[in-house]
Amino acid sequence: MNKKCTKYEGLFIFADEKTFQEHVKNCPDCQVEHEKMEKVSKLLQEVRPIYVKKRKLTAQLKIACAICAMLLSGTVMGLINFNTDISDMIKYGTVLSADDLGFPVDSYGLLMVE
Repeated sequence: MNKKCTKYEGLFIFADEKTFQEHVKNCPDCQVEHEKMEKVSKLLQEVRPIYVKKRKLTAQLKIACAICAMLLSGTVMGLINFNTDISDMIKYGTVLSADDLGFPVDSYGLLMVE
């Protein structure tokens, strides 16, 4: 029984190019593995432009969403600042109580139950 060569991965990662190519020329198991890797590499090179285009589109969409959010928030803040009715009604730190809402309250500000 003939054992299969398992040096391909180690030589591919750790050996220099000359040693790796020399071993691939002499070893039939590694030649088959190298052919498979070359096919995968060609497929990746073929698909790369599509992947890059998709990533650019995603980045452009994120930028467009951020710009829209800034414009919308700026518009809303501008409306609140220029419209005195809204800005008088909404103030930082103000809390509406039950008395402000028109409910009957006792001297402690709690709802009266009759």
